[in-house]
Amino acid sequence: MKKIIQAVCATVAMSISCFAQTTLPTSWNFATTTLPTGWSEVNVNTVTPPYYSGSGSPAPAYKLDATGDMLSVFFNSAPSTVSYSLTGNSFSGGTFLVQESSNGTVWTTVHSFTSPPAGTYTGFTDNLLSTSRYVRFNYSTKVSGNIGLDNVNIAAAGATPVQEINVKQGTTTIVNGGSYIASSPVSTTLPINFSIENLGTSNTLNISAVNITGANASEFVVGTSPSTVAAISSGNLVINFTPASAGTKTVIVSIVNDDSDENPYVINLTGIGGSYATEPTAQPSNLVFSNIKSYRIIANYLAAIGNPDGYLILKKEGSAITDVPVDGTAYKRGDMIGSSIVVNANSATSFSPKNVVSNKTYYFAVFAYNGPGVYRNYLTSVAPLTGSVTSSYKTMITPTYYNGVSYTASTFVTDLHNKINPHIAQFYSNYGPLMVTPFIARDTTNDRRVITCVYSGENKIYNDPWDWTTNNFSREHTYCDSWMPNFPNNDPLPEYNDFHHLFPTNQNDANAIRSNFPLDEVVGTPIYTYLGCKKGLAAITTHTVFEPRDSHKGDAARALMYQTICYTGVGGNLFALPGNIKVGASFLGYGQDQNILKKWHFQDPPDAYEMTRNDYIDSLQHNRNPFIDSVHYACYIDFSNMTYIANPTYTTGVNAPCYVAVGIKENVATHFEYVLAPNPTNSEFYLMIDAKVAEKFNLDIIDVTGRNVYSRDVDVVNGFNNVIVNDLKLHAGIYFVNLHYKNEKITRKLVIQ
Repeated sequence: MKKIIQAVCATVAMSISCFAQTTLPTSWNFATTTLPTGWSEVNVNTVTPPYYSGSGSPAPAYKLDATGDMLSVFFNSAPSTVSYSLTGNSFSGGTFLVQESSNGTVWTTVHSFTSPPAGTYTGFTDNLLSTSRYVRFNYSTKVSGNIGLDNVNIAAAGATPVQEINVKQGTTTIVNGGSYIASSPVSTTLPINFSIENLGTSNTLNISAVNITGANASEFVVGTSPSTVAAISSGNLVINFTPASAGTKTVIVSIVNDDSDENPYVINLTGIGGSYATEPTAQPSNLVFSNIKSYRIIANYLAAIGNPDGYLILKKEGSAITDVPVDGTAYKRGDMIGSSIVVNANSATSFSPKNVVSNKTYYFAVFAYNGPGVYRNYLTSVAPLTGSVTSSYKTMITPTYYNGVSYTASTFVTDLHNKINPHIAQFYSNYGPLMVTPFIARDTTNDRRVITCVYSGENKIYNDPWDWTTNNFSREHTYCDSWMPNFPNNDPLPEYNDFHHLFPTNQNDANAIRSNFPLDEVVGTPIYTYLGCKKGLAAITTHTVFEPRDSHKGDAARALMYQTICYTGVGGNLFALPGNIKVGASFLGYGQDQNILKKWHFQDPPDAYEMTRNDYIDSLQHNRNPFIDSVHYACYIDFSNMTYIANPTYTTGVNAPCYVAVGIKENVATHFEYVLAPNPTNSEFYLMIDAKVAEKFNLDIIDVTGRNVYSRDVDVVNGFNNVIVNDLKLHAGIYFVNLHYKNEKITRKLVIQ
């Protein structure tokens, strides 16, 4: 059962007496599970007891593993300092705070950790105000990982221990139970120097012995050791390390002394013979992939025999990994080794890589390693554990999802709306933790992330956690806030918060420039450019418009069309594309042209990333963008008034209800439909097939004389298929494209310029 202790008090004054106070000094090394007097905890996720039983200095240590986890101390007199040791276990992106308060209500931060020491417990001491009566350890924001806390001590003002041991190597304190590592060439003696301090002010610290134990004890010898250390003084401890062979040598150094609560004082000492730690003897085994979706892969494997320190995981798309790590390099998540990217480097035996997209094959290699930092030694003499997996194709959509929706029905607009609305509403403020952190952000070198402005293509590199203001980015409403019928009171409504039309953009250089202007193509010299986006006049020279980069044009068009179909009729509102847009205090006199959107829809059809994004948002909102799932739906809707177009005009121009190729149907194709775009084309084109079967289709291209000039098979999945034809070697002219499925065939005219 989870242990949750909450203060329920009527007034601030009463809150001071809700818990019993303790006297100073007070300390806890978590050797028992019973809370000392005056200590209280809030554990959100941890099952009691909330401890790391196998770690600490010494073990066990206290565990904080969720946002809101806290350990608090309430005392009755003036404090001087709080000392503690802590480590971050797979910690990334969060914030851990040490705070003080005079009344238990208003808290002041005395130490903030966003990158706590990893892998080893490190000691810290912070000064406290004499007026404080509370100290708390607060896991205020968790992104990933946990905090291990040990050896908490709050000293009374004006009081110091009579004798108090502390050990340093150089200027760094090695907490009781902490670790230190050093290296020396084989058969060469290295003196390892420690300073034993007596922080007490009155009594001499007596040291009766320094014992070295462990499998490699014979290679470590005490050279110099003090028997006493005067108050407020220090003495030198020298341990001579002479490695008999290459590799890792570990011992435990126990300093026997008369400190009241740190006897013995223990140091976990590691020596490296030569340059690197001992190479592992075996790789992990049995790599298994599970819970495979278009946007997620979960993998597990069995630990290697010998329990190496950790595992380096590499990922590569499209082909097997041949890259190998270099000894002495501690790679971080996002680093590149050749053409492979580092997924993780830790002791976990499971992983879930980022940046997975639909219908891609990913290859993985797992290398065992020993040693930290520059001493790291990878097992490269034995082949790594390898495996591959193909992400699913549109995993969230079922074959029956659009049953009852047909673009040949007069009720098509209503039926399509009812399919995607209502849905689960998310919140605009949660776009960062729900979209950016788990899905949009990509790993890059040195354990950093990168996010791309969809309008301009700017890549913003940052360290976790993501912050919109610091990075000058915003969550852009593709369908502008002011276009919405309920503006300015739409902020809490689903149409304002809908993730399907929200994208990350540079605030000052792209989003603010777009403002409320419609999307269109800038003709002539633009009045503003930033990387891949621009602002200027459209073909109608009185219309100022904003043009996003080419690779986002289709995505933006489908986001706008989604908003119109999803929210038309909700609350009695018509959610059509606006015909007269207001910018500032004035109306432009023109609105968003639907024909340019339909043109972009076919020129920039849905790619693997956009289809994956559709799946991912479906997992959050439980609805989809139908214009990504079926490329033909856009042709049958007049987005200026949200009415049904029974017989769309098929043309290669842009000033018409739909932008598709001229077509002639032969036979009756009940199992598929397709579009060619762009058409006319100079060479390559996309074959966008909307199929109700998963089969092999046949593609033929015939010239005007009836000669077959091109033929190939096309593997088609049930749903939307985007097939590129880029190996044509045809002269300019008119051709006929035949797509066959069994006895069904559709012929469309193709113009090569």
